[in-house]
Amino acid sequence: MRRSLLPVLLLGVSLAAPWAHAATPPQQPEQGPGGRDYKSTEVVKRAIGTASAGTFVFHGADTPSKPRPVVVFLHSWGAVNPGLYGGWIDHLARKGLLVLFPRFQDVNRSRPADASNLAEDLIQSALAALADDLNAKPDMERVAFVGHSAGVPIALNLAAGVSSGKVPVPKLIFGLMPGGIASNEKERGILLRDLSAVDPATLIIAMSGDRDYLPSDRASRLLLQQARAVPSTRKLFMRAASDDHGFPALTATLASPGSPKADYDASAIKLPPDPPRDPKQRNTWRWSADMALSGPQTILTQQLGNNGTDTLDFLAFWKTFDIASEAAFAGKDATALLRDPKFVDMSTWSDGWPVKRLSAQMPKGEGPESKEERGPRRRLNMAPPETRQGLSDFLTNSRS
Repeated sequence: MRRSLLPVLLLGVSLAAPWAHAATPPQQPEQGPGGRDYKSTEVVKRAIGTASAGTFVFHGADTPSKPRPVVVFLHSWGAVNPGLYGGWIDHLARKGLLVLFPRFQDVNRSRPADASNLAEDLIQSALAALADDLNAKPDMERVAFVGHSAGVPIALNLAAGVSSGKVPVPKLIFGLMPGGIASNEKERGILLRDLSAVDPATLIIAMSGDRDYLPSDRASRLLLQQARAVPSTRKLFMRAASDDHGFPALTATLASPGSPKADYDASAIKLPPDPPRDPKQRNTWRWSADMALSGPQTILTQQLGNNGTDTLDFLAFWKTFDIASEAAFAGKDATALLRDPKFVDMSTWSDGWPVKRLSAQMPKGEGPESKEERGPRRRLNMAPPETRQGLSDFLTNSRS
């Protein structure tokens, strides 16, 4: 019996040995963009609004000397729990920013078509409540929108509707894995507003992951194209790459922006209950199929909760946003980002091998590409036919 087990044990050891010596991915930088040189050790977590329409608020547990830049974090459809993005929210809040997480969706009770309007109202109410708060201290001149999946078209819709006065003008829109866009009112998804109203000074970045890039790429290009008032020098199309050089491998999927952290779970941040409905008031609410999560939306939400925080979070998402927001708040455009080699760098594996870098490019054309007319094919022998001489005739004449 022991002899029969020996080959199995040897096989197991031989398979495990390569992983024991595999290179490990880079960890969070000590300092700088994406780094853990935090201004605050503790984060204030609170909520404004009610259970069905509320905004979670996060900022450092200190009294800042200057107003805090504002980050509006717009979740994917179904990911209404800030704990699913807790690692990133913690990073932003401890870096000194004020993070608003509007819960613009009441699962099974609200429609995607109403999400943009609800998000506007929630942001307006939250900023009004925080206007005189010395600890929150929002800086309305330094505002950035972060969106994931369906949160990206909502971010563009909010930017296109700033003329209503409900939300401030964002300096940066940072969208990850855009999706959930409806092409007409009958489709399930976010219906786009007139994105040509987006402020021309806005810096827009759309990033996809290489494992699920086709739908995200199409959505990214659509959003960048429709925000036609924004020049191409203020737009970037980016992609995060998977890398299996070492262990654990880095996989850039739709759920990669998820960074679950229990401290930021909605159950630990109580929202006030909704006020009782007046029985005399007529109930106009009607259920529709698009209020429920689709199969892919349910799977994505589950994957966000199981996604570990790794190098893609530290260097592809957190670091990229930190660099981009600093540039946007300073009035710089995309060309300044492309000149910075750190912007797309992903550091190295433990054996010194470089992690696959991010790709970043400005849109090549905003309208339909026009094909150049092909000119006439070049003739290799331009001499008239009567003057052409074959090789054999030339050799014959030269010998005579």
